[in-house]
Amino acid sequence: MSASGVTAAPPAAARSSTVRTRRGPKWVVLAAVVVVLLVAVRVFVAEPLRVRSSSMSPTLHAGDQVLVDKYFTHGHMPHRHDIVVLRSPGTGELLVKRVAAVAGDVVGLEAGVLVVNGHQVHERYVNYQLMVGVYYGPVRVPAGDVFVLGDNRPDSVDSRTFGAVPVSRITGRVVMRIWPPR
Repeated sequence: MSASGVTAAPPAAARSSTVRTRRGPKWVVLAAVVVVLLVAVRVFVAEPLRVRSSSMSPTLHAGDQVLVDKYFTHGHMPHRHDIVVLRSPGTGELLVKRVAAVAGDVVGLEAGVLVVNGHQVHERYVNYQLMVGVYYGPVRVPAGDVFVLGDNRPDSVDSRTFGAVPVSRITGRVVMRIWPPR
């Protein structure tokens, strides 16, 4: 204390270390909160996924990265034409497929053309020249299930192989391609 009764300020080095000590834990807490939020978003809301096969070509190609809406699976029934991610009934691996028919629909292929409830569905993404002479079904999709197909039908393992898929096996819906941009 000086003669005037005023205390001298601590040296600059002492002040800055005191300030850093107080701010340090705040940054650690903020970083931890950000990490927890990012993990929660990835687990429950949306997640990037790399497409592993050409079964969805020309819509999606092997190596494409897509954003999967995982919140979609909470109480939502998929609609026809949705592109979904599901666990393969045989191997458990993640597959990207298009919903061709939903519970109660009668679905089949006639000369390569998708037929749902007796009506032909012309799909612009299917190469019909590769599908000549392909027949399947018709089959009725059970309650709580969906019938999925790849857009590249000759090179797709889908419901024609493993049957209709319980909606509980769907882990999300593809909402957009992230990479590469087209």
